Amino acid sequence: MTPLHAESRLRRAGAARAAAFLAVLAVLPFVFGQHWQVNLLVIAVMYAGLASAWNLLGGYAGYPALGHGAFFGLGAYAMAIGAGHLGAGAGYRPFLLVPLIALGTAVVVAPIARVLLRTRAVAFAVLSITVMFMVQTLAYNIRSLTGGSQGLAVPIAPFDAATFERPYYYAMAVLLVVTVGVCWVVRTSKLGLALNAVRDDEDRARGLGVQTEAVKLLAFVLSAGLTAAFGAVWAYYISYIVPGFAFDPLLSLVAVLMAFLGGRTTLWGPVVGAVLVGPAQQYFAYRFGASQLYLIAYAALFLLVIYLLPDGVIPSASRHLDRLRAAYRSHATRRDQPDQVPMEPVLPRGGRG
Repeated sequence: MTPLHAESRLRRAGAARAAAFLAVLAVLPFVFGQHWQVNLLVIAVMYAGLASAWNLLGGYAGYPALGHGAFFGLGAYAMAIGAGHLGAGAGYRPFLLVPLIALGTAVVVAPIARVLLRTRAVAFAVLSITVMFMVQTLAYNIRSLTGGSQGLAVPIAPFDAATFERPYYYAMAVLLVVTVGVCWVVRTSKLGLALNAVRDDEDRARGLGVQTEAVKLLAFVLSAGLTAAFGAVWAYYISYIVPGFAFDPLLSLVAVLMAFLGGRTTLWGPVVGAVLVGPAQQYFAYRFGASQLYLIAYAALFLLVIYLLPDGVIPSASRHLDRLRAAYRSHATRRDQPDQVPMEPVLPRGGRG
């Protein structure tokens, strides 16, 4: 098989996976049509998108960001202010604010990102989550804008009660498709190669001519903007937000857990992780939410993932499939080889006596 033919097969396989992914997203609300089921789908799709957005920075660039809840909350409050205070109204019109909110968040976050990206590893993780708590504190104290601890109400959309959740589901699904598409473009471009070089050895990448500051900043603002877009749709969906829930550190940790479980350096890993962790997240919150024991359940789940599948589900499954293929090829090669007829040893002249 020629390299060109192999590349075309890979493209066809990727197109088939993308088509199947779109088809599944489109029909899920019709297969699971109960209100509580569609609500779970909204949350699962949101988390898949948040994990994929985090993966741009935490997976491809290798920067352990723990403060993405700040960008989610910024998007949520931007939607509440835009739809409630600035007269964007209800219905489908607030959805038109989502791209503007994503772009505005990326612009606002860029100067902060330049400062944070001067650090690495543990220092970056600590500073990123510190920024989230700082923004949360501002939301509590700037009462004239955010409502303080009383929060902000978002106009309730006049959607049909029988299918009320579907517009929000499809809005989340569109954002998920966009996020996965952005991740695919990044992975298959020079930007992806540069981010991988930064993840492997940033100093060496800089020495080889990679513009490390620029590529890290671009990955950061893309990740922040996409995260804010999901926060905006979420705020419109629940119709009321307070700082404690909009800027939730647990949201960031769950997104990280999903990315790690599925495979944080892969394209589909965060989506797979969301499918696996989403139901567990809802179960823990429902079963242990009143006693806060669900936080211990999250921690135990995270430790199990890191211990049993340090590379994630998709990389581990790929390695297992590669071993099976190698074993099958080896068996087929031995089977196709003709039996060797043993030859009579050649003895030196006079050796037969």
